[in-house]
Amino acid sequence: MPRLQFENNNFYHVFNRGVEKRKIFLDKFDFLRFVHYLFVLNDKEQVLSTYRRTKAHERGLTSFIDKPREVLVDVVCFCLMPNHYHLLLRQRVEGGISKFMQKLGTGHTMYFNERYERSGVLFQGSFKAVHVETDAQLTHLSRYIHLNPVDMIESKWKERGVRNKKKVFKFLENYRWSSYPDHIGKKNFPSVINKTFLEQHFKTPQDYKGFIKEYLDDFETIQYLTID
Repeated sequence: MPRLQFENNNFYHVFNRGVEKRKIFLDKFDFLRFVHYLFVLNDKEQVLSTYRRTKAHERGLTSFIDKPREVLVDVVCFCLMPNHYHLLLRQRVEGGISKFMQKLGTGHTMYFNERYERSGVLFQGSFKAVHVETDAQLTHLSRYIHLNPVDMIESKWKERGVRNKKKVFKFLENYRWSSYPDHIGKKNFPSVINKTFLEQHFKTPQDYKGFIKEYLDDFETIQYLTID
């Protein structure tokens, strides 16, 4: 996939997986660390000097010292899976996505390698990105991203459909490593994401929840966005 020229105020689907499809999150602290990085590394300033170690550091967390921030991107949606991640980003400053992703990839690799006493690359090359060109693509992409965890409880749902919708939607609402709970009104990681863009298309959290439930009719239109 050729490298995009990222433009300010444009939206992009950004994704990557572990090298050789290996897991990049082994427990909840790995997930928490990455979500934490989604917030603190989204800053034009070099941020490593603005942290102080705490007892939580041993579990993969840090304490953030409040200071003025100039964000690189708006994080519209995210979903973390055991061996890959999806982000929906809007670039805010020149070079914002490239800088943010470089910091994110380096930060998580360094953390992961130190914690698990390994060395070498963690991700399958550089991150991939797809330009989002229309509002329809933006909303459908958000749905595709938020539906990723369904694979964890119904592995063949894309071929045969969902067998237990009630179970699936309850699972999605309680899956912490996604922005879906925040977009349907359940406080999860509200400081990480910017909900403005989806709120322009859905009047209430319930409207967005209903949009997610209609996925079976529209899944084929966004299937090409998978990272396989």
